[in-house]
Amino acid sequence: MKSFSRVSLCILFSALCFALPTLADPLPLKQAVELALAHSPAASAAAAQQHEAAAAYLETKDQYLPQVTAGSGLGGSWGFPLTLEGAPPSLFNVTAQSALINPALRDFVRSSREQANASLFQAQDQREQVMQDTVITYAELAKWEAMIAELRQNAANAENAKSIIAERIHAGIDTQIEDKKAQLAIARTKLRMAQAEGAMDVLREHLAGLTGLKAASIQIVPESIPALPQVLENDEDIQQEAIDSSPTLKAAQIKARAQYLQAQGEQRSLWPSIDFAAQYAVLSNFNNYSEFYKTFERNNASVGVSIRFPFLNPSQRAHAQQADAAAFRAKQDAENAQNQISEQTLKLQHSVEQLAAAQEVASLEYQLAQSNLQTVEIRMNTTDANIHDLEDARAQTSERYYTLQDANFQLEQAQIALLRATGHLQSWLGLPK
Repeated sequence: MKSFSRVSLCILFSALCFALPTLADPLPLKQAVELALAHSPAASAAAAQQHEAAAAYLETKDQYLPQVTAGSGLGGSWGFPLTLEGAPPSLFNVTAQSALINPALRDFVRSSREQANASLFQAQDQREQVMQDTVITYAELAKWEAMIAELRQNAANAENAKSIIAERIHAGIDTQIEDKKAQLAIARTKLRMAQAEGAMDVLREHLAGLTGLKAASIQIVPESIPALPQVLENDEDIQQEAIDSSPTLKAAQIKARAQYLQAQGEQRSLWPSIDFAAQYAVLSNFNNYSEFYKTFERNNASVGVSIRFPFLNPSQRAHAQQADAAAFRAKQDAENAQNQISEQTLKLQHSVEQLAAAQEVASLEYQLAQSNLQTVEIRMNTTDANIHDLEDARAQTSERYYTLQDANFQLEQAQIALLRATGHLQSWLGLPK
């Protein structure tokens, strides 16, 4: 009986442990960004692209190393022993070949190395995109979490006001139209609540996909968002700073250099080249070699060089011209990228200035609405105002509060984009470069 009761208690205790919600650890912004850089599919894809470019460089460079192949070419012979796939029939053979002097290959190796260097900056740009995406998602989630408390208070006030208005209608003080207005206020609050909860669910899911955490376990810490620096007006150094720090521009410039080397290699494919070649083979006694050769040796070897003079190759000339055009286009793309970065940075700078002014207007309007609400509440105590004046003041204050939160987030979003454009996003987050 005692053992049964102990088992029952254990089962009950286990059920209670599973039933209690697990408390999620707080997730500061810096930790969220670090997890996103480690688990984000976009960051992983950028790293894979970087490894691919490095492997392509090694593939091209290693053509200078001997490529050794061992095997055999077994087969019967009727009459003269013809070759099998370019080699005489043999019991065992080893071939080795490598580039020795090849001007085109030298440029192709340089081009591949530049492509690998460009992939480093492409990966850096993708990392910065992941960081920006994580920060903006985190900041927007913080905005909605701050608004949800205000929305719940507004919902409670709207329900309370509806009850008071119902009593006033019953007493013959108000009409039914006031009841409709109260219902409309409740409906608007419910709509905003639904929008806020839906946005929070989507943002948590997106943040979960970035960080690799479960959406239900994400508990953000709004205080962990560092203060954003102010942008000075007419700061001309910002554009040059963005140009100097842009990984996109650096990747475009390196790609243009790689394309130029590729085109140069295609031109030099028409130049003479020398390759090293060697072969060893053990020939068989049943392939009629002794019938057609005066002396027959089973063990044979050849070592030497292969010299090629491609003096007539119209197809390669056309291919080289195509590569020249691609190199010119890559150079123009790099110049266009520099112009776009300068223009986009200037737009971001002015956008931050305008949004800062809009945020100041929204803040002052909210302060005025709060002052008006306090005045109405004081008047309520002196019977100089009624419930309708109070609800109008509350509604206006709430609208000004929502407008201020939106203005704050839009300004944060633009400032974060400008931080990334100028190369300060990583240092702002406190992450090592």
